[in-house]
Amino acid sequence: MLKNFIKPVYAHCDVPCGIYETDTMMHAAATCKRMVEKHKELGDLSSPENLNQFVRIVETKEKHAQNCKDQLYLLWSDYFKPEHLEKFPDLHDKFWMATKQCGKVKQTLSIEECDKLIDMVHDISHIFADSKKG
Repeated sequence: MLKNFIKPVYAHCDVPCGIYETDTMMHAAATCKRMVEKHKELGDLSSPENLNQFVRIVETKEKHAQNCKDQLYLLWSDYFKPEHLEKFPDLHDKFWMATKQCGKVKQTLSIEECDKLIDMVHDISHIFADSKKG
């Protein structure tokens, strides 16, 4: 009976565990670009095989764009603290724009939009690395 009321909960860690990284979001952004490249290579979508592959490509791109957004939100909300804003005054804007860019990647099949996301995530990964220095 209790089983019907228990729902899974997903979280990185609100202990906080102190384990943060940017590799996952960088990999997710790169995967989005690769999926768009694969779409461009498909050609004619009138064949069932190509149409099936197209659906799989888009589904994978969507999943990785959302994963990138989730990883950005996690780092933004759990790792960065008010004291980081002194060193990185544009921190909030960079994260906000990167999460918005994840949405653009989901909305399009554009290599250019993927490249913008990769650049934004790369920039954030450098901020993250710099934040850990003395």
